[in-house]
Amino acid sequence: MMKFLAVLALAFVGLLPVSAQARIITDAAGRTVSVPDKINRIVVAGPPAAVLVYVLAPEKLAGWVHAPDDAAKAYLMPSVQALPTVGRLTGKGGTISAQAVMDAKPDIILDAGTVDPTYKALADKVQVETGIPYVLIDGSFARTADTLRDVGALIGVGDRANKLADYADSTVKDLNDKLATLPNDPRPRVYYGRGADGLETGLSGSINLEILDVVGTMNVAAAAGKGGLTKVTPQQVAGWNPDIIIADDEKFAALAKSDPQWAAIKAVKDGKVFVPPSLPFGWFDSPPGVNRLLGVRWLEKLLYPKLFRSNFTDDVKAFYKLFYQVDLTDDQVATLLKGLK
Repeated sequence: MMKFLAVLALAFVGLLPVSAQARIITDAAGRTVSVPDKINRIVVAGPPAAVLVYVLAPEKLAGWVHAPDDAAKAYLMPSVQALPTVGRLTGKGGTISAQAVMDAKPDIILDAGTVDPTYKALADKVQVETGIPYVLIDGSFARTADTLRDVGALIGVGDRANKLADYADSTVKDLNDKLATLPNDPRPRVYYGRGADGLETGLSGSINLEILDVVGTMNVAAAAGKGGLTKVTPQQVAGWNPDIIIADDEKFAALAKSDPQWAAIKAVKDGKVFVPPSLPFGWFDSPPGVNRLLGVRWLEKLLYPKLFRSNFTDDVKAFYKLFYQVDLTDDQVATLLKGLK
C-alpha cells in the first residue's frame, strides 16, 4: 500500500510519466492547451499545417485539406495518396464542420501560419465546439527550423524533426552567407501574381510573399501598404514596373506574355516571367509552409546563378527524399524544373 501511494505521489508532482496524463502547453497565440501525452492522429486546419504534419509524421495525418490530384500524387508517399479529404477550417475556403472534425477522431487539431486575433478566436471556438485540443503554430519562414523542432517534440517525432530543422538552418545560413558577398546594388524588384489573371498579390508583411525578402529582393506591391493578400490592377503593376514576375498560375504567365496591358512592363519585355514548381506543393507559396525551403533554393538559382553553383537536380532529389520521403526519377525532376533557366 505504501509503495502504491509513493508512486501516486510521484505521478502527481510530475516526476513520473503517466501515459494517460495530459500535457499543458502554450501555443503561438499564448493559449494554454491541454494535449494528450501521446498524439497519434492529427486533423490539420489548413494547407500549411497539412504539409508540416506530412513531412514530420505522415502516419499521423488524419486526412487532406483538399485531395491531391494525380499529378501531385506521383510526388507523395503511396501511404498518404488515398487519405480522405477532411476539409479546411481556416481561410476563405473553410469547408469543415465541427461534427466532421469530431468524426475524424483526432487527438489534436493543428494550424500553422499567421497567428493573429482572428485565428486565435477560431481556435477557441472550434476547441469549445469539439472538445478537441486546438494548437496554433507560427508558420513564418524565419521560424521554420524552430517550428519543425517544436511540432516534432509535440507529436513525438523529435529525431526526425531535428534532421529537417538542421536542413532548414543550413539552407538559410548558406543563403545569407552568399548574399553577404553581393555588391550593394539595388535589389531585384519582383511582382508575384496569384490566380489565372495574376491580380491577387501580397502586401508588405504578407506571409505569402515573405521569401522575397529572404532572398534579397523587393516586393513591388509593398508600395500599396502593409497587410495580407489583396487585389490589384494591371495599371498598378505597370506603374511598379517589376524586373521579374513570378506567376502562381501558368495561365497568368501566358497572359502576361501576350496581353498588351502587360507588354510594356520590364519583366515581360526582358522575358523574365517565371512559374515556380508546384508538385506536390508549391515551392514559393500555395501553401506558405515548410515547402518553401526548396522555393528559396529555386529563387537562388533563378536570381543568382553565378553565386549558387550546386547541382540543382541533386538538391531537388535530396530535398524530396528527406522531406517527402520519395525517390524522384530524372524525368520527374525535369518536369519540376522545366521553367528554370
